[in-house]
Amino acid sequence: MVFESTLTQSLVFDIAIIIIIAAIFAYIARLLKQPLILAYIAAGLLAGSVLPDFVKDVPTIDFFSQIGIAFLLFIVGLNLGFSKLKELGKISMITGLGQVVFSTLIGYFIAIYLGFSSITSAYIGLALAFSSTIIVVKLLSDKNDLDSLYGRISIGFLLVQDFIAIISLILLSSQNSNNASVINVIFVNLLKAVILLVWVYLMSRFFLNSIFSKVARNQELLFIASLSWCFFLAIISILLGFSVEIGAFLAGIALANLPYHYEISSKVKPLRDFFLVLFFVAIGIQINVRSLDNIIMPVVIFSLFVLISKPLMMLILMGAFGYTKRTGFLSGLAVDQISEFSLILIVLGNRLGHVSQEVVAIITLVGIITITISTYFINYGDKLYFVFSRFLNIFERKETIEKQFSSHKKQEYMLILIGYGRTGSILMRDLDKYKDKMLIVDYNPDIIKKLAKKGYHVLYGDASDIDFLQELRKLNPKIVISMIRHVDDNLLVLRFFKNEIRSSTIVLKGYNPDEALDLYENGADYVMLPLIAGAELLSRLIKDAVKNRGKILRYKNEHIKHLKSLEF
Repeated sequence: MVFESTLTQSLVFDIAIIIIIAAIFAYIARLLKQPLILAYIAAGLLAGSVLPDFVKDVPTIDFFSQIGIAFLLFIVGLNLGFSKLKELGKISMITGLGQVVFSTLIGYFIAIYLGFSSITSAYIGLALAFSSTIIVVKLLSDKNDLDSLYGRISIGFLLVQDFIAIISLILLSSQNSNNASVINVIFVNLLKAVILLVWVYLMSRFFLNSIFSKVARNQELLFIASLSWCFFLAIISILLGFSVEIGAFLAGIALANLPYHYEISSKVKPLRDFFLVLFFVAIGIQINVRSLDNIIMPVVIFSLFVLISKPLMMLILMGAFGYTKRTGFLSGLAVDQISEFSLILIVLGNRLGHVSQEVVAIITLVGIITITISTYFINYGDKLYFVFSRFLNIFERKETIEKQFSSHKKQEYMLILIGYGRTGSILMRDLDKYKDKMLIVDYNPDIIKKLAKKGYHVLYGDASDIDFLQELRKLNPKIVISMIRHVDDNLLVLRFFKNEIRSSTIVLKGYNPDEALDLYENGADYVMLPLIAGAELLSRLIKDAVKNRGKILRYKNEHIKHLKSLEF
């Protein structure tokens, strides 16, 4: 009992040290606007190299990290589902598949040239091909670019890569280092995978909905039932010769079409986050900092390959299919890193004896470099495009797909509304009388198509693109209304039109008093603050209610009617 108690205390001590160091590094990462994955790996480097005597039970930490990957894939499955492939556009499928094939082949030959074996080179090539869905979604969401054309293409592209990554893990998860025929192993694995997928689909289609509809009435029961299903599939997966992680992914896939999958995902995420910290820290712990001199050259070469080849490949593919150079460039920057799946793949290869610990260190360092740099690339993509735009003409056709979204006359417009969105859609009620003299600009192709069908003059484009603003300048608007979310983009619109058309009236949308004052100082004619405008309206309604209750009831009925007419 004393021995067991000592082991328990040692493990608790190890986890406590890891979490404390990870929390400190995570705070620093937030200050630097970097993904937390980097903080956790850095915490592992510190714990393993600088403080090696503090973390002793590495095998147990490694075991816990596998649980984190299982929960990660469970949530990935919940968010994908069997129906997701139908939602992927042709360009996402082509760019996703094309980029994976290209990066894997070129990465493979680079690795061969650097002296790695064939199987190690195959792992390296595939690991370099994947990009991080988690990081890209977070950064595009922060930029409010998820609904932009390049944002949608990037997310579709990443979903295709996620499916390829999962298939790769399925094929590798039952591999071993014996001399069995590779073709036989792959055939048997595919057969077992198909049988398992069919069984999971049938369970999802005919049984799970009725079972979970009963347990969903109690949130705790829903949580524990979801976990039990996850681990049950993990057991089935192990019995078939696959890994725990594959079983967890299929468990998520099976639950993805349930009406409760959002609740399940939100409840499992804290578990995932905790155990994933241990996974990334465990990777960092196993990197020997003293041996970095031996791997620095392949790390630099592979990092440059990822940072240069992925944007270039996206530019070539998207230009070939008729997209603008800007859409191709920003899409390329969005996927200009390797993925958490790359790390999972290479760690799996190490467990199977296919790749050495040195290769794990190489791919981990490539991940640190590319994720760090691509984070700044994504955040400052518009500024980078402004710098490189003139060199990218070779990647753009004269007639682009984006122009096909637009529907407007070559005439001067009295008013240009930039950014339809929620506020813009509300404005349309009162601006509808200027329909023939108004042009609506937005970067969401769905909004543009919908408004074009209703007979509005519309133009697809992004106001953060100076070339696009030059096109708008030719329309000589008297009034420009911008409902863009970001203050930097509003400042660009403001300064451009004030310099080009001094007599134009510029109305902008702000989100706090400091933004509004900054825009006024730069020459804005009026800045609308939704919170203040809402408070002022509410104040008037309360005054009317005090004098005449019937008046506010009329406001209520008008408001309900108006809300029903809006399309967000």
